[in-house]
Amino acid sequence: MKQILKIAFVSVICCLNSYAQQGTEVYLASLNWSNDSLKIGTPINISENEGYDNQPSFFSDDKILFASTRNNQTDIALYNVNDKTTTWLSNTPNGSEYSPLKIPGRDAVSAVRLDKDGLQRLYAYDLKTGDSKVLLPDLKVGYHVWFSSDIIVCTVLIENRMDLVVYNLKENTHYTAQKNVGRSLHKIPDTELISFIAKESENATISSLNLKTKETKVITNLIGDSEDVCWMNNGRLLTANESRILSFDPKTDTEWKLAYQINHPDVNGVSRLAISPKGKYLSFVSKDSQKKIIDKQVEAFNARDLKAFANCFSKNVLVKNYPNDILYFGREILKEKYQSFYDGTPNIDVKVSSRIHLGKTVIDQEQITIGDKQFQQVAIYEVDGLIESMTFIKEIPIDINPEVLVQKQLEGINAQDVDTFLNQYSKDVKVYDTYGIIPSVGIENMRKNYEDLFSIKAKFHCETKNRIVIGNIVIDENFISLDGNFYSSIGIYEIENNKIAKVTFLH
Repeated sequence: MKQILKIAFVSVICCLNSYAQQGTEVYLASLNWSNDSLKIGTPINISENEGYDNQPSFFSDDKILFASTRNNQTDIALYNVNDKTTTWLSNTPNGSEYSPLKIPGRDAVSAVRLDKDGLQRLYAYDLKTGDSKVLLPDLKVGYHVWFSSDIIVCTVLIENRMDLVVYNLKENTHYTAQKNVGRSLHKIPDTELISFIAKESENATISSLNLKTKETKVITNLIGDSEDVCWMNNGRLLTANESRILSFDPKTDTEWKLAYQINHPDVNGVSRLAISPKGKYLSFVSKDSQKKIIDKQVEAFNARDLKAFANCFSKNVLVKNYPNDILYFGREILKEKYQSFYDGTPNIDVKVSSRIHLGKTVIDQEQITIGDKQFQQVAIYEVDGLIESMTFIKEIPIDINPEVLVQKQLEGINAQDVDTFLNQYSKDVKVYDTYGIIPSVGIENMRKNYEDLFSIKAKFHCETKNRIVIGNIVIDENFISLDGNFYSSIGIYEIENNKIAKVTFLH
């Protein structure tokens, strides 16, 4: 029993310190709109830095500003697209900079500086001399945009909200244009308008402000929880929902339209959009990929760094054995369990021998060495910034090779041979979806579903990209083509009495 408990506790996990800023990276991709279609090139990580990298903006067509962490503070970085180099523009000993923007008509940058004593102000940084000075001495600025070289539109922290304030530097005057706004501020191309996020009503909107008349107008509603937008030179708005880019043309559209899906293994959601002046590039921010978080936890576990290990988990992490045998909830209990495990286990090493990654799900096959003994287990992680849940599958020896059944059913479905396909399943087979719901029970229900699929002569093919086998369970990462459309899925097959008794599909 002690050995079983040891193995149950051995799955490794780690992540960003939940009390610090979320680990993020800044990406760059080519951007093109033609024939009413958006094309985005393969994103490249231009920050490549541990910790917080965020808030990109274009200094010019080939240079990008962003906030980046080094030596436990956040400084202004400048990335050169042509030579792929990064230069640090600030190094403030007693403070950190955020939201850097080019100041119009000057070789200078503005940024919000947060000092260690809590003072938060908007500063200007001269790139030639390195000098800095406060721009708005009396306002606690959160975000800003330059309307002209003399006029700043900014969000100012007031009590528990942000208000939209217009500040004239030449006249040293300012006024509040709107209360309770969000962080995304932009000049609208070819207009004298500023766009902002209005939050006064129940549904947040993207609205415009005319600085001459002080008139505000609603442009459209936001999508979901995102409040990051940017403007293309053709007058279209872009926003992001998870890894999807949506567009909206205020002249013709009444709702957001899906414009592009970013499919990149390291892109874990999209936020903080920025477009270069000539519209050639798109920069955005993504949270650390799920794989990167799991890799960190392996390193922390093997280093016996309990603090770093535990901080990879969400506060209310769920730990269980597959499929639904709950072991415990919560990061604090996890720390107690693993401290006890370390105390009783002087030598341990974990290596990931195989990995499947789809969306927020990472499945690792782990080889575990404790002293002179070796074990194998599978860990299923659900990751959303931090690890929300982990599920262990322990190795239970069986007399048959479970791969044979799974491979035969795969061959049957590709041949559209329903009998060969279904002969591998038990009569009362249960089919589960991503949420553990059983949409299908019994082989006859499966027969009807697949006969319907085969009867329409669909062009269907399923290819296994990766396979993990542990005991009586086979886990397949599948690439599916159906009538010219492509999908990825994970199938978890459980073998009982020489038949596939249960299968769970994760899409």
